[in-house]
Amino acid sequence: MKKIDHRKELKSFYEASANRIVEVEVPALRFLMVDGQGDPSTSEDYARAVEALFAVSYAAKFMIKKGPQQIDYAVMPLEGLWWADDPAAFAENRLSSWKWTMMIMQPDIVPDDIIAAAIDSVRAKKGLADVDKLRLETFTEGHCAQVLHVGPFSEEGPTIERLHAYIRGKSDLVGKHHEIYLTDVRRADPKKWKMIIRQPMR
Repeated sequence: MKKIDHRKELKSFYEASANRIVEVEVPALRFLMVDGQGDPSTSEDYARAVEALFAVSYAAKFMIKKGPQQIDYAVMPLEGLWWADDPAAFAENRLSSWKWTMMIMQPDIVPDDIIAAAIDSVRAKKGLADVDKLRLETFTEGHCAQVLHVGPFSEEGPTIERLHAYIRGKSDLVGKHHEIYLTDVRRADPKKWKMIIRQPMR
């Protein structure tokens, strides 16, 4: 059985250094996405959205693994785009006003009909109504700067400020704040959580 590690194939987009900000040109990638609003630490909508994303992503993985192609691959990490209509709400951590798009990258070897079948399977077997909120979309982020944050989410402020200062020293911020969660926060010590913070730049 063929095994594919897309995180290695897309290494420059799914690995980063905490010591050095780097610029990357992010190509068009396919994502399973879901939108919402509210504090991710308390919002039931957020928890259900993440559960639906992973359930469908794993269902699609096993369909590919058991299908004619017989290809095994690792499900990609959870990612989030974050913003607020009032920029001050984002800067001041007024979490109830935050809007988000949570997403998981889907490899090209997973065709649209497999994603649709995975959604149907999860709906039928697990009764997750939120799968009907999911959408498959190609997202092109373009030119960005990124850096690794190590530690709890509550301490990411200085890392974000450092990234923004770097961008403003060369250009302007555009697009949405992007986080890529490399650690399973349910199992790891918060001091060891790793997250790529990415920001599109002009």
